[in-house]
Amino acid sequence: MEIRQLRYFISVAEHLNFTQAAKRLFVAQPAVSQQIASLEKELGLKLFVRDKHSVQLTPAGKVFLHDAIEMLNRSEEAINKAKKAAIGEVGQLNIGFLYATVKNFLPALVRDFKEKYPHVQFSFNHYQTAQIIEKLRKDEVDIAFTLSFRPEDMAEWEYKTLVSQPYGVFMNKSHRLASRNCIPIIELAHEPLVMLDRKEAHHGYDHLITLFSNHGLIPNITTQTQRIETVLMLVEAGLGVAVLPKHLGVYANPSLRFIEIEEWQHTVEIVVAWKKTNSNPSIPLFLTELDSLNFKEVQNNIGLV
Repeated sequence: MEIRQLRYFISVAEHLNFTQAAKRLFVAQPAVSQQIASLEKELGLKLFVRDKHSVQLTPAGKVFLHDAIEMLNRSEEAINKAKKAAIGEVGQLNIGFLYATVKNFLPALVRDFKEKYPHVQFSFNHYQTAQIIEKLRKDEVDIAFTLSFRPEDMAEWEYKTLVSQPYGVFMNKSHRLASRNCIPIIELAHEPLVMLDRKEAHHGYDHLITLFSNHGLIPNITTQTQRIETVLMLVEAGLGVAVLPKHLGVYANPSLRFIEIEEWQHTVEIVVAWKKTNSNPSIPLFLTELDSLNFKEVQNNIGLV
């Protein structure tokens, strides 16, 4: 049974006239008669009673009409859905993120996107930096919001810088240096540093070691832990200070301060990344929506402490 046959049958049933149905369909009348005859043969029953003066639906034709309309509607819906899926308006997007990088803009971004494309479904997963890289590589994540600590990996995917965040030092407000507006790097050389465990974020860890060594210093790392929330909790407890990008202040309690490091113009870029070989057509739509955001405002509101 073909969709064309259903359309021809429904048109004849609505007009009860083959000639008028043919005109409505913009085809010749014999073509309509041929398709109806073929449909009746395929079904093994008569759909119309015809004579020289009238055309009427048979009892079977009346029953079939209801189902034919439903089948045609479903087929058209399926075709439209497939067309939308081909251009990304129907589908699935898997988003991976570092919480601190997206807290100030992702909720509004997703809300606006869903208003435009309600048939795109999302899954969201919070990862560590190294995890996101692997998820991208394995096609388990379509779009990742992460940090640009690994430029050697960028050959595998496209990326776009959203904002740049300065490094500084987080410390308890009761710390002897907490009243400063900025601190020379030399004064941090002997301060106990709390850091993420190298196994959790080895590129970030190595990056910080390099930043210190560029100034002829070796950081005094006294504590390592597995989560950034724990790093800042230990800083709050007075067990040391933490040299981190400013946006991580979203995890900080009011008892902590973020202080800039004097003559230390190092930044980290917050990026959106996607694998070059990922053919998910919803990705360009999401990136277009992302482009509409005002990241100057995001920059001003990220990680204030």
